[in-house]
Amino acid sequence: MSACVPTRPADPTRTDESSRTHPPHSPPPAPRRRFRVTGADLSASAAVFLIALPLSLGIALATGAPLQSGLVAAAVGGLVAGRLGGSPLQVSGPAAGLTVVTADLIHRYGWRTTCAITVIAGIAQLALGCLRVARTALAVSPAVVHGMLAGIGVTIAVAQLHIVLGGTPQSAVLDNLRALPAQLARVDTAALFLSLLTLTVLFAWPRIPGRAGRALRRVPAALVAVACATATAASAGIAVTKVDLPSWSSHALAGLPEGPVLGIAAAVLTVTLVCSVQSLLGAVAVDKLASAKPALRPEVRRSDLDRELLGQGAANVVSGALGGLPVAGVAVRSAANVNAGGESRNSTMLHGVWVVVAALLLVPVLDLIPLASLAALVMAVGIQMVSLHHIRTVTRHREVLVYAVTTLGVVVLGVLGGVGLGIAVAVGVALHRLTRTRITHTVDGEEATGGGGTHLVRVRGQLTFLAVPRLSRVLHQVPQGADCVVELDGSFMDHAAFEALQDWQKAHVAQGGSVEVTGRAGARIAEPATASHSCCRPWTPWRNHHCDRPQPEADAPPERGGGHQLASGISAFQRNTAPHVRDELARLAREGQRPTQLFLTCADSRVVTSMITSSGPGDLFVVRNVGNLVPLPGAEGGDDSVAAAIEYAVDVLKVQSITVCGHSGCGAMQALLTSPPEGGAQTPLKRWLRHGLPSVARVADEKQPWARLAGRAPADAVEQLCLTNVVQQLEHLRAHESVARRLQEGTLELHGMYFHVGEAQAYLLTERPDEVFDQVAPAGELRPA
Repeated sequence: MSACVPTRPADPTRTDESSRTHPPHSPPPAPRRRFRVTGADLSASAAVFLIALPLSLGIALATGAPLQSGLVAAAVGGLVAGRLGGSPLQVSGPAAGLTVVTADLIHRYGWRTTCAITVIAGIAQLALGCLRVARTALAVSPAVVHGMLAGIGVTIAVAQLHIVLGGTPQSAVLDNLRALPAQLARVDTAALFLSLLTLTVLFAWPRIPGRAGRALRRVPAALVAVACATATAASAGIAVTKVDLPSWSSHALAGLPEGPVLGIAAAVLTVTLVCSVQSLLGAVAVDKLASAKPALRPEVRRSDLDRELLGQGAANVVSGALGGLPVAGVAVRSAANVNAGGESRNSTMLHGVWVVVAALLLVPVLDLIPLASLAALVMAVGIQMVSLHHIRTVTRHREVLVYAVTTLGVVVLGVLGGVGLGIAVAVGVALHRLTRTRITHTVDGEEATGGGGTHLVRVRGQLTFLAVPRLSRVLHQVPQGADCVVELDGSFMDHAAFEALQDWQKAHVAQGGSVEVTGRAGARIAEPATASHSCCRPWTPWRNHHCDRPQPEADAPPERGGGHQLASGISAFQRNTAPHVRDELARLAREGQRPTQLFLTCADSRVVTSMITSSGPGDLFVVRNVGNLVPLPGAEGGDDSVAAAIEYAVDVLKVQSITVCGHSGCGAMQALLTSPPEGGAQTPLKRWLRHGLPSVARVADEKQPWARLAGRAPADAVEQLCLTNVVQQLEHLRAHESVARRLQEGTLELHGMYFHVGEAQAYLLTERPDEVFDQVAPAGELRPA
């Protein structure tokens, strides 16, 4: 958000045609920004690099690829995906989720063909990004995604366990499990010791208590664990297999793909699917982390998923061409980037620069790392991919079957087969839930046998056309003239089921019976809509409101007055809304009102306070007047109503905050600009509008900063005055004795709000000194000042 203050026109009240065509308050064009690295980006890049270096080597080791390929993928992921991707704070590189896929490809086709498959998969990602289908990947059930990651984690952990014990893993997880007893019989004690040391440091480092622990935790645990194992092996002279980085001159690049066409196509599809889904879900997760950082710019906290897919595709093309592993967004490094204070994509790109420097200058140091230590590190990552949190989540949502099938499928059949099996099971479960509807009929809590009493028809599940025959059969078991309650315990009813229920209800009522349709737990819901009240909603304007309104004759004159509209609205409230709020209003009647907010706004009919604040009975103490004005103490001129409301809210109700809400197109502000209240006959309206003159003076004061709306200048002078008036009335509030006392005590907050009627968008006044009204996002998150 730009901090520059827009240039003032000579006359702030001027609204001629030229000013509307070329807004006089628009800020000058921003100069081209030079590349600038902040200290936060620099430190975050260092933290990410220290995590990425050992993990990249470990993942390359786990796949059986040349160790340099992990460094190539990390560098390309940082530089290419970091520069071109749509998620500025997501860090890309060789991901553990691709380990099993890449290892299988290397085993089947060799390294050079695997690099070619990575290049083709990158081209496929570029095509998908151009088609703008990125959000389609988010339609995959989370249970399938988490099951895929868990299956990959199990496969990684079992394979790396052989290296931890001093052996060599097999290509398939079942082969590794069968070979595990023999491997346990011939354990390499040196490799096992270094692996256990790595795991001990890895899990103990984040748990060091006290102030020293907080300082030490700034160094990544993965780096410390590998460094401790390396230092121990070097100082004690332990003979174990170590990292062997060959010369870059012998590094293998991509070659032409060799193998069956269908096999290569399936491999490309697998790499494309896993890379894309993992990267897109990682971008969504990074957005959630970034939303908790209000200091970040809005464009950094919201990912462009289609651009992210393009960036990942370009990175895979480059990485595969240079002999690197497939690239995807990595959750561990991305979380470290956000938590370390990364502010822009510069931190991601710099981490790639550090990887390049390390790959060129630190080869002698990297050659000292024991392979067992890297294997232990990757094994821990694999174990952590089986998340207990995800298991609890899918269990709570009754999708544990999808999760378990996907996990076992990935372990036994591979990633593509496991994901396909998981998607099939997820579709089957969804269809089963959609078609499984239980309909029961009881009389006064006992099994229905006919006769009197209140009949209860309970429908559990989704009510679709498939359940209409059973629904009709049960409904017609209710005797004519009987009292019946229909309880709908589901979240969906299609048109066929709705019509069947409505037709039966009309017929049953016509035969002298009564029908009450309720929701879950017996809460009464609105009756099925009819033509006469198909649009009854609490916020429906009267001019569009047809509930209980007789249709006019063709030659009848239009209705005048609002008496019938008022009566119709009251009738709709009693019928549709009162049953929902009756219990809450009864509680408020017993306990009295305890609102936490005083909401002072304009009397304009377009500003519906309960609607724009999503509030209900007892939430807001509302004061409305023309122009949302707060007269200064002693300047009320015989009208103490506003001051009395403020005193009552602050001293008696003990509200915690006061909000002054202005709005666009305010008639009071237009009157202040066009016909100042000083001249002419002093009507009651002009006497009242005098309390708005300080706002006009504030606009004209060259020393006062102009209020801005979400980083832009106001559209015209009226909007500028509407915004400035909110700021000025907050100043008037502070002059009231009761408000000043509570502010000094720290028990009261003041807020400014602006509602743009045409946009249906609310803005809140930020805490910045240059009076910026910032937009409240549709998701409910306030964008940063």
